[in-house]
Amino acid sequence: MRFLRRNAADSADSQVDEESAVAVGEDVPKGHTPGKGRPTPKRREAEGRKRGPVPPPPKTSREAMRRARGSKEERKALAAKRKDQRVEQRQRMLSGDEKYLMPRDRGPVKAYVRDLVDGKRNLLGLFMPLALLVVMSMFVQNFAIQQYATLASLVMLILMIIEGVINGRRFTRLARAKFPKENIRGASVGWYAFVRASQIRKLRAPKPRVSPGDKV
Repeated sequence: MRFLRRNAADSADSQVDEESAVAVGEDVPKGHTPGKGRPTPKRREAEGRKRGPVPPPPKTSREAMRRARGSKEERKALAAKRKDQRVEQRQRMLSGDEKYLMPRDRGPVKAYVRDLVDGKRNLLGLFMPLALLVVMSMFVQNFAIQQYATLASLVMLILMIIEGVINGRRFTRLARAKFPKENIRGASVGWYAFVRASQIRKLRAPKPRVSPGDKV
């Protein structure tokens, strides 16, 4: 222990001598590097000095939530970016991009069935206007008009169901002939075609790629 103390004292005295020699301009041997006279700062301390002072912790939960959300300008920019992304995703979905379609609309078989439905005019296209007509007839006080509207709606509904069944079988047969390696279920194709045909043409998603009368 005594030797260690002496060595520490000697190193401290030598460091003081080096600093004093440099201060008074004395000659130092060539290749000798004088000591800095202070310990080397740690990396954490150096980064702390570069980053500046740490902000004080939030005093209330509202202040903490405000800091987590960011400034008002940052929130507006993030909201605008998300809105643009949603608009772009919807446009790609309406255009028929497979990446942005819903799972029920994906695949070449479903695309082919959509073209078959959109390539012809169907009675099922009158389903929504017919439903609106039935609702409006309920507000009419004339009992005879209500009866006629109900009877006409019932007849049209029966014809729509018959047409849906015929189209479902026909579309299933055509799809199996075009895609022989695909596992095509008749009920799935028939229901998909029924739902597609019952929608108003302008409201269908994805948008129709063919016009009525076009050969598919």
